[in-house]
Amino acid sequence: AASKLEISMPPMVEVEVGGTARIECNFYIPENASYTYIDWFYVDRSNKQVRLYHVTASGVLEDDTDYKKRLSLGEDKALSISAVTLQDPKTFVCQVGAGSYGVGENSTELSVYSELPANPDLCSRLSLPPQIAKCVSKNSFPSPNITWHKNGEQLYAQNNQVMMPSTLTRESSGLFTVSSTLYAPVTRQDRQSQFHCTVHYWQGGHLRALDSQAVKVNIFYPSENLKLKVMPSSMLVKEGDNVTLVCEADGNPQPVFSFFKKNLDEWQDLTSLADDSGVLRLHDVNKTNNGTYRCQSLDLDDMSQIEEDVDLVVNYIEGVHVKMEPSSTLHEGDSVTLSCDAHSPVGLKYQWRDDKGKKLVEGNQLFLSNLTFEKSNTFSCKVMAPSVPGLEQSKKVSVAVEGKPRIVAISSPLYVRHDEVINLTCKAIAFPPPTVQWSINGTAHEYVDNQHIASNLTVRVSHDLLRAGAMCRVSNRLGVSEKHIQLVVDQKSTAESQGVIIVAIIVAILVVAVLGAVIYFLHKKGKIPCGRAGKQDITKPEARKDKIVVEVKSDKLSEEAGLLQGANGEKRAAADQ
Repeated sequence: AASKLEISMPPMVEVEVGGTARIECNFYIPENASYTYIDWFYVDRSNKQVRLYHVTASGVLEDDTDYKKRLSLGEDKALSISAVTLQDPKTFVCQVGAGSYGVGENSTELSVYSELPANPDLCSRLSLPPQIAKCVSKNSFPSPNITWHKNGEQLYAQNNQVMMPSTLTRESSGLFTVSSTLYAPVTRQDRQSQFHCTVHYWQGGHLRALDSQAVKVNIFYPSENLKLKVMPSSMLVKEGDNVTLVCEADGNPQPVFSFFKKNLDEWQDLTSLADDSGVLRLHDVNKTNNGTYRCQSLDLDDMSQIEEDVDLVVNYIEGVHVKMEPSSTLHEGDSVTLSCDAHSPVGLKYQWRDDKGKKLVEGNQLFLSNLTFEKSNTFSCKVMAPSVPGLEQSKKVSVAVEGKPRIVAISSPLYVRHDEVINLTCKAIAFPPPTVQWSINGTAHEYVDNQHIASNLTVRVSHDLLRAGAMCRVSNRLGVSEKHIQLVVDQKSTAESQGVIIVAIIVAILVVAVLGAVIYFLHKKGKIPCGRAGKQDITKPEARKDKIVVEVKSDKLSEEAGLLQGANGEKRAAADQ
């Protein structure tokens, strides 16, 4: 155990501006004796101790100082300072009196730091001497330090080469503003280099760093290389394309560009067609645009010139034609060979298609045999350049097959009704185009589709037309074709009319039969008198009823006999015999 008074305090306490600083004072008195007093002081600029508190067993006395409203004393006699400012960094002393054990004291340095300093402001400017950039950091406490970096590597000062002078300013707020300027030589190779500064500052007892944004330096230098490009690639240009010639130089600033095209031994100036950025656009090119193009750059700084040439090749297909063998007039059943040819600076591929776009054969020849009217007579030769995507042309050809007309459809037999208006149809195919004639009068309408012709004749059905029918006659200079149209009465309609009459007769007979049965029934019941016998039955007395019965039977037999005679066509006897 220690045999004397001991006092321990932290050598330094760091606190952020606006925070509360707590400074502890721990002491040991031998034999657990009590202290006589505890005094707290701070050391002013004149190195004089100014008392803040005087503590005894009887109470605590706070002195009247600038800290009075911001001080507090804990139960462990630790000193607390609230709302710390940038003026508070001082040395604070704790003094303890312990009677016979004497007096002891110790001290703590109070350090104050600000919040994160503002991001360093970096501005770039190239001048002579070569100032690269200036870095400014504001609102720091304690004062920070600035370092410079190029492409991530720290730069160091070199005599008359790399210089980094800095200035430090303390603002009215007590915070520091520090600025640093970087001077360094640069070359063409530094056009892509990135520079930044780093601010190093203390916070919470730790050294921290804050990087600025990186900047590139705008370096001026003349062009050394020139490049002239064709877009799209010169090997893929075809007729109708839009072509762009792009001229690029590696100088800064960009030089002035001029464009030329070689015509025989002269150069044609195309600069007026280009823009200021070194781009020449050619629209809807053809083979006349083939040739050598030149781009020329002029650096206004040293008036140096550089030239670059490029050859433009416009691929094309021309002169597509089809040859037919034999070339004489073709008739049905003949054969023909179609040959397709074209001219191009690149290799060509041929393909034949029909009028519906269906591929028939690969190659430049198409053989057709057994020609007829019905087969397609329009064909297309498609010419393609496989090495130049999209370069193709087509040529159509019609194969005319001549022949006398052939009737392919006719409305016969045709079922009609008397006095009905009907349409007669006759369809034929022929070449040269034929004419259609009818053997009867009517209103005719013709429709032509390629080698097909259709004629519709509107007529009214008459007895003569039903008897003779109609004839369709189709003719051209190669011959005539005729077909007869037979008109037939529609028996189904006639049968339906006769059926209606028969049904009506049957219904009438049934009505008469029913009516006769009713009359006969009433007569049998005696409700209807019939002939003299009936009259006698009414006038005779009741004593002779038996005779009446006999007479009725006799009358009945006579009536039945008369009916039988009538059925055999004989003259009926008188009812009284």
